[in-house]
Amino acid sequence: MTLLKRAAARPVTIWSRPFVFIFVINLIISMAQFMMNTLVPKLAESLGATAVVVGVVSGIFAVTALSVRPGVGPASVRFRKQHLLAATVGVLLLAFLIYAIADSIEMIIVARLLHGAGMGLLAPVTLALASDALPESRMASGIGIFSLGQAASTAIGPSIGLALLAHIGYQATFLCGAAVMGMALLLALRVKAVEYDAPPNRGFSWRTFVAPEAIVPAVVIFFLAGAYSGVNTFVVLYGDSLGIAEIGLFFTAYAVFVLISRPAAGRIADRFGLTTVIVPGMILFAVAFVVLSYARTLTGVLIAGAISAFGYGVCQPAIQTLSLTSVDKPRRAVAGNTNYIGVDLGYLVMPIIAGWVVSSVHADGATMADSYAVMYRVMVIPVVIGLVLYLVFGRSQRRTPVSQEPME
Repeated sequence: MTLLKRAAARPVTIWSRPFVFIFVINLIISMAQFMMNTLVPKLAESLGATAVVVGVVSGIFAVTALSVRPGVGPASVRFRKQHLLAATVGVLLLAFLIYAIADSIEMIIVARLLHGAGMGLLAPVTLALASDALPESRMASGIGIFSLGQAASTAIGPSIGLALLAHIGYQATFLCGAAVMGMALLLALRVKAVEYDAPPNRGFSWRTFVAPEAIVPAVVIFFLAGAYSGVNTFVVLYGDSLGIAEIGLFFTAYAVFVLISRPAAGRIADRFGLTTVIVPGMILFAVAFVVLSYARTLTGVLIAGAISAFGYGVCQPAIQTLSLTSVDKPRRAVAGNTNYIGVDLGYLVMPIIAGWVVSSVHADGATMADSYAVMYRVMVIPVVIGLVLYLVFGRSQRRTPVSQEPME
């Protein structure tokens, strides 16, 4: 066999040094995020917030996330991505410190807005760094595995956060999260990224921060991420209303099964196209909401978490891949930014709607547990809308396999 044939037969790996480095950073950042995010609604409620206010506090970070979006595209092609990464991790660290000293709803909102500004830059930059480090033929698998850092943090982070809260209180727990974010900052300062030539300066244009090719995936993820925000915002409070002490295990069940579902779904998507995982994933996501709404024991909640892993857990990286592969490499940060605009809008709008549903049903005389259950059934509606939009407009953009290179 010639050297050329041997090279062609060699498996294409995703585990390059740059990918491993950004994977570890994403894992640490996600750990800090999920340790703290579960506590923000509880902190707001402990300070007297109603369900609607809890929804506002949870979703308001999207205001500043959206406000920085116009600068993400230009910044990502004109500045070094590793510098952007370090700066935004520093902003998140500051937000966590403010959470630690917050003694009012107003201070939580300030921290949440700062948190959103950091996330507005962080998410598309890390996604672009990961995609730059991946071979084209393994993109769906690679993005799925990259997101496993977030999944692993979902399994561990909320339980750690809730356990720390029970033993050391809100302030010390948020300081622990800030310390973890500080570790990510130290690593971010050592990132080395592939840099592309900056495009000619043609003045301001909406195309500098939105990729038209990625708009349909962004609209679909708006409905899916918005629906999932109802889980993140209210599932701990739902568990409290049911008297389920270990409700944090919902996130553990979700993450454990994501670790199973995402690698398999990525391989299927690379070989047969993204539609083969997106459509079944959306259907299972809708089923998960129904199961969660009827759950009254920890077992039922864990089943809902497992189904969610094969639903939203599969759809999220697949739709991100659809966005990234719709543009050339130098514009992938812009495509990622477009995708996260959909996520931000979903996280801004849906928690408020979900909180309004809970408050309205409770005002009509239902128990809090039944009010949350009704809200979760209502959250099936945006999932169905996202499915219809994808079937009508998104399938023409589906990614087909780009090569038949051997896999690992």
